[in-house]
Amino acid sequence: MADVALPGLDQRKLRERLSQWDSQSDPKAPLTTFQKDIFIELTNFANERPFPNELPADESSQLLKAPSDAQDSTGSHSLILRYMQQVDTEGSSRIENAQQFFSWFSEVESEIEKEEDLPYRSHMEELASHRAQCDWVLDEVSAGLDHLMELQRQYVHVSTKTNALHEACEHLLEEQTRLMNQAENISNKLSYFNELETISSKLGSPTLTVTNESFVPMLSRLDECILYIKNNPQYKESPVYLARLKQCLSRALNLMKSHVTHILITSTQHVRSSKDSQNAADNAFTLFYGKFRANAPRVRSLMEQLEMRTDKSPEYEQILSDCHQCYFSQREQLLSPSITSTIGDLAAKHVRDHCSLMRSGCAFMVHVCEDEYQLYLNFFSKPTTQLDEMLERLCSCLYDVFRPLIIHINHLETLSELCSILTIEMIAEHVQNNQMIAEHVHNNPQELRAFEHVIRQLLMDVQERLVYRTYIYIRSDILQYAAAQGDLAYPEKLEMMESIAESIKKSQSRGGHSRTPSNASSTSAEVARLTGAEGEGETTPLDVVPLQEDPSNGWQDVTAGAGNRDFSCTPVTSDRRLKQFGKG
Repeated sequence: MADVALPGLDQRKLRERLSQWDSQSDPKAPLTTFQKDIFIELTNFANERPFPNELPADESSQLLKAPSDAQDSTGSHSLILRYMQQVDTEGSSRIENAQQFFSWFSEVESEIEKEEDLPYRSHMEELASHRAQCDWVLDEVSAGLDHLMELQRQYVHVSTKTNALHEACEHLLEEQTRLMNQAENISNKLSYFNELETISSKLGSPTLTVTNESFVPMLSRLDECILYIKNNPQYKESPVYLARLKQCLSRALNLMKSHVTHILITSTQHVRSSKDSQNAADNAFTLFYGKFRANAPRVRSLMEQLEMRTDKSPEYEQILSDCHQCYFSQREQLLSPSITSTIGDLAAKHVRDHCSLMRSGCAFMVHVCEDEYQLYLNFFSKPTTQLDEMLERLCSCLYDVFRPLIIHINHLETLSELCSILTIEMIAEHVQNNQMIAEHVHNNPQELRAFEHVIRQLLMDVQERLVYRTYIYIRSDILQYAAAQGDLAYPEKLEMMESIAESIKKSQSRGGHSRTPSNASSTSAEVARLTGAEGEGETTPLDVVPLQEDPSNGWQDVTAGAGNRDFSCTPVTSDRRLKQFGKG
């Protein structure tokens, strides 16, 4: 190639220009770094040109095996060597001039570029493939985003409509709830008015009885309706409904009253028929209380309903009062004859023993009062003053029998003992002890209140009689006392009585320890002779008991002068009662 010369060109100028192609100051053909690297590789390749084909093969192989100083140990010129060998092997074309060389060099350069760019091209192809895939994925994502945007738009649309539907439903539910509450409120209010027809039909039924389980709930419902309409008079036709409901209440209460009255009257008739048919002296308690106690549960349940409702309506209080009146009337009709007869029998039995009569009569009435109170509590749960009034009327039978006997008692000892019996045994032991026991067991402590009232009246009568008889005794035996001759025969009277006692003692030691009737008669006659009892001032000796002050009347001490001495203690009482108790 060194021998090849380009025609028409000055060799010297050509060299000068070629020497300046990469000048640092003014390069004629500035190259890039990449081009410079290619040029260096070509230079190295030119230094390792293949041997000419004319050389023998063995010589060329030896030359190839010879070491070369320009060979690059790194193998960077492998591509150029491969192309040179390819040109050698082809053998079809030989480089004859520079133009062929440049053509060949251009082809080699292109091939080298292709070989060098092959990884990059493959990488670019791979990148292009990835880019295509990414573009496809991007398209798909874009399509998906478009679908999502459409879905979001549709979701917003549906959500808006759903929220609007929910709000409408909530509004409708609120309206429905309000209307339902209003309808329920109206229905509840109307139920009080509609109950009138139901209650009227029940009360008009011939099968309705007060013992039915539905009667008490009906009564409670009737009370509720009356109370509601009474508290709401602004409703239409409230007065009319109120009047009709009160009529129904009166009918129901009259049914209760008729039922209770029928039970009480039937029980009384049954007791009377049993009493007339047989001698019930030994079974008096069973006769007078057994039948009533057997029927008590049938009445008590109704009476409890009335007692619980007395504060709701005056009709309940009136019906309860009527039932009380019927009960006490039947009991009084049943007991009064028997109590009067029993007290009369006691008075006839103890005609001479007023103390025993008082004890037995009071004990009998105590038992009657206690039994009546217990029987009353079997029928009713709340006490009433009518019970005390009935028991007081029954106890008045005792007072009516004892009072005529008291006003004829003259003995101070008997009257004093009667006062003790009434004060200690009856009032203190029976009445007050009964009250303390009843309060301790939380029972009613007033079951003997009527008996106590009558006994205190009887005690006042006995005390007045005692005061009057004491006054009579003081006036007749103390103030108007006139001493007889025998009353002043002292000491003869005492000496004679001593001698009589000694003679009696001697006679007892001789003949026995008992006085003979003759000795007793002679002694009495002698004492009577000495006291002068045959004449004036005959009085009945009495052991005077200590006078007790009457807490209700008190005492007045009347003391006269020396000429007209009056030591009587006159009780403060009316002359009429004093004369009444002084009979006999």
